[in-house]
Amino acid sequence: FRDVHLQVLLGFGLLVAFLGRYGPGSVAISILLVSFAIQWAILIQGFLYFFLNGKIYVGARSMVSADFCTAAVLISTGAVLGRVNPVQMLLLALLEVTLCTFNEYILLSLMGVSDGGRSLTVHVFGAYFGLMVSRVLHLPPTDKRKREDQQDVGHQPDVFAVVGTIYLWTFWPSFTSATTADDSAEPWAVLNTYFSLVASTIATVILSPVLYEESTPRMVQIQDATLAGAAVMGMAGEMLVTPFGALIAGFLAGLICPLGFRFFTPVLHSRLKIQDTCGVHNVHGLPGILGALLGVLLTLLATADTFGDRLELVFPLVAQGSRTVSDQAFWQLCALPLTLLLATLGGCLTG
Repeated sequence: FRDVHLQVLLGFGLLVAFLGRYGPGSVAISILLVSFAIQWAILIQGFLYFFLNGKIYVGARSMVSADFCTAAVLISTGAVLGRVNPVQMLLLALLEVTLCTFNEYILLSLMGVSDGGRSLTVHVFGAYFGLMVSRVLHLPPTDKRKREDQQDVGHQPDVFAVVGTIYLWTFWPSFTSATTADDSAEPWAVLNTYFSLVASTIATVILSPVLYEESTPRMVQIQDATLAGAAVMGMAGEMLVTPFGALIAGFLAGLICPLGFRFFTPVLHSRLKIQDTCGVHNVHGLPGILGALLGVLLTLLATADTFGDRLELVFPLVAQGSRTVSDQAFWQLCALPLTLLLATLGGCLTG
């Protein structure tokens, strides 16, 4: 819980500090958002998960769940940063926590989907929710505003980005393995996340000079690669990826991120009128979708022989015999369009 909480507060909090004019203010607002979202998430989740005999039972698990929900809110605010005021941010948190918890309840409780590191319920949901809010709030830029926005980035040194990245590197394996922490089981999620992180960082360092014609990698690029490599292991991390598979997945995520910034973000801006301040689509959205698809493939390989004792931990319904492996893979696949639908509808409504 401490690792996840530190990561949400410091890792995500410092990620939003790169804008010159909004830097320190956006960190303050992210702390305000965390304070508000955690309380609201504990209440909403309490009624759905931890409610018994007229009381909400609170423990370490409920705190971690609330932190996951808060992470989704902070991802969404990355898409609209610099264009909404603190009161609007709080309204966004109020509505998003409710919808995020609802989505999580449908996926994890009703559909029996395995998503330990929250590829879908945090990364994909948070990214597309934020993007839809951004689309509804779109304003055609005037020349003056355009000039100000261009001057806005780059004045502040990347100190915040450095610290935020180190925190994410240190604590993300806890984020992917928090819900499947079990004394008897090998920490697959931790190991797979580390392999994915190193591969995605190397992929970005290889690709960045080709795309941007700069010999030295920028800290923000490394930061985005780190996030992408971790996001891709959200669902698949606790499954039998194997170190080689985790390296391949991380490498792909590390390629997606800079390619997205170079080619996809301008299209989003010009064609779809979506302004994505922090690039959450490339850093959380696309790697999250890739992670979900990887999770579906790995579900098909889930047998008692390959997983051993972990089968009951990761796929309890398959272990009990009430579901076949192909049924489980089908539900894992259905979870992706459902999450996208809820995120886009919720984002439109909130915007």
